[in-house]
Amino acid sequence: MIIPVILSGGSGTRLWPLSRETYPKQFLPLVDQNTMLQNTALRVAGLPDIAAPLVVCNEEHRFMVAEQLRAVGIHPAAVILEPLGRNTAPAVAIAALHAQRCSDDPVLLVLPSDHVIADIEGFRTAVCQVAPYAEAGRLITFGIIPTMPETGYGYIQAGAPLDGSEIYEVDRFVEKPDLATALSYLESGHYYWNSGMFMFSTSTFLAELERFAPAMLAACQRALATTDQADRDFLWLGREAFAACPKDSIDYAVMEKTDHAVVMPLAVGWNDVGSWSALWEVGQRDQEGNIKRGDVISVDSRDSYIDAASRLVATIGVEHLVVVETADAVLVASKDQVQEVKAVVDQLKTRQRPEGRMHRKVYRPWGCYDSIDFDQRFQVKRITVNPGASLSSQMHHHRAEHWVVVRGTARVTRGEDVFLLTENQSTYISVGVRHRLENPGKIPLEIVEVQSGSYLGEDDIVRYDDAYGRGD
Repeated sequence: MIIPVILSGGSGTRLWPLSRETYPKQFLPLVDQNTMLQNTALRVAGLPDIAAPLVVCNEEHRFMVAEQLRAVGIHPAAVILEPLGRNTAPAVAIAALHAQRCSDDPVLLVLPSDHVIADIEGFRTAVCQVAPYAEAGRLITFGIIPTMPETGYGYIQAGAPLDGSEIYEVDRFVEKPDLATALSYLESGHYYWNSGMFMFSTSTFLAELERFAPAMLAACQRALATTDQADRDFLWLGREAFAACPKDSIDYAVMEKTDHAVVMPLAVGWNDVGSWSALWEVGQRDQEGNIKRGDVISVDSRDSYIDAASRLVATIGVEHLVVVETADAVLVASKDQVQEVKAVVDQLKTRQRPEGRMHRKVYRPWGCYDSIDFDQRFQVKRITVNPGASLSSQMHHHRAEHWVVVRGTARVTRGEDVFLLTENQSTYISVGVRHRLENPGKIPLEIVEVQSGSYLGEDDIVRYDDAYGRGD
């Protein structure tokens, strides 16, 4: 049996402003109508003898993971929640330990959630081809046959073929090279891009992890032993135990040290979509070489990526640009300088600006809210509550709220009073009053909320009861 392990803990800052910490690129439909996470899950769902996937993600993203997989008919065996990031090796170790509980030494297929693979059938064929080697105790890494002297990827040097097959012993892993070195790798024909995709049996991986990183394995065992079993939807790791786990990638922790590593070369249209230029490369371009998303007018513009999320964007006479517009930020960059986007995000974080972490529109398990306007002592939001969903029972110390229903029906709890509001009706929530907003209807509830007070931060929430298990 093969168990996919989908790693969904990344923040995707190189695709800012579309991808942000609270809503990173794996949850975005960047290539087609499905999100990157959805496409990853669907890609492996067609494999023979495949089990339900294990998904490892950040605690903050758990509801997005669950909802996006449900929307495409994927029901994960478990959604494992990392209380904080510890890189890929601990994430895979936790998944392996959990899989060991549920099955007799399954083979794990480890996949990042944010990659593009154009040739899905070719990928599935390769997985089936290497599965017997994984069952026999080999640790397989999938190496991408390079098409250019790429300096942004690590490489794998292939050694002798394994049993006369197209699978090779791994001679060594090498870091990201300079251009001249990358060109020599390309010309040699013995080097492959390190894709970050792996396949191995649970027992083999855990044995090698114990051999090379015993402290990491012990910390992961403690974190899994202290999980919260009460939540059937998610597997919560013990925070203190997992925080004590060393940080390391699966490459450094195991693959570069083991003598069981082999590489399977792949030519399946792989791309890690690690930058705006990479997204331009994998997208459908028009006759002028442009990719246009949203409300875009381009005049005499070529070889550019133009994304308009919330308003009209027009370009005239530009070439080789990336233009990305969102409700609260606009990026304009030369296509060959997009790796510097991370520097912008670093500055936003240093200045503690919210644009570096979240969008103006913020998703919650009950729906979403869009911050329409704000200034000192007031803020206006458009709130959408899904049918049958409800916000927590809560109170604010510093702000009052005025709700106006613009669509649907609201059930409002205000102190001891419970009442319904329909379109064009409103209510007022005073400072310090316990309240709750619910949608008892069958269509989304939309309200306009006007907040006023001395402090309007999202941390001014005292929760008394919450259907989604969130604390204060």
